[in-house]
Amino acid sequence: MGYGILNPNVFFIGKFEPRMPDDAIIFIVEDDPLFVDMYKTAFEGAGYTVDFAFDGETGLKKLKEMPQKPSVLLLDVMMPRMNGIDMLKAMKGEEPLKAIPVIFLTNLSGAEDARHALEHGAVTYLVKSQYTPKEVVQKVREIVEAYSRGERIPDVQVEVKKSE
Repeated sequence: MGYGILNPNVFFIGKFEPRMPDDAIIFIVEDDPLFVDMYKTAFEGAGYTVDFAFDGETGLKKLKEMPQKPSVLLLDVMMPRMNGIDMLKAMKGEEPLKAIPVIFLTNLSGAEDARHALEHGAVTYLVKSQYTPKEVVQKVREIVEAYSRGERIPDVQVEVKKSE
């Protein structure tokens, strides 16, 4: 039997396999159709329901109209019509939307971009080139599981994978 730490507030003994809540929905807002398709395939393969939009303006409108709000939102920074930071700011001003955990998944790796996203309420900031879709699914799974247990993610941060 093994042991480990999922996050600083959760200790477990034995094999840990996060399980998706039955009604988990992932909402992806990304302007690159190739990335949308790649992540949609990865998340659906892991048992998630996935919806998406190709720009922040459409994403915000669609999010407001969803009868069941998503479990988590994956958001790109640079998009047409409304960028990810502006979409996040708009969400945080609306009662039913502000509780949705937002993960930035972007190609922008600058510390200033990450700081800006986290200051406006993102729970984490992942650089696309640093993670495989499977690793992104695992990160999202951990966040969805923590929120479904009523936990908050203790430390928002920029997730930068170490080179091996």
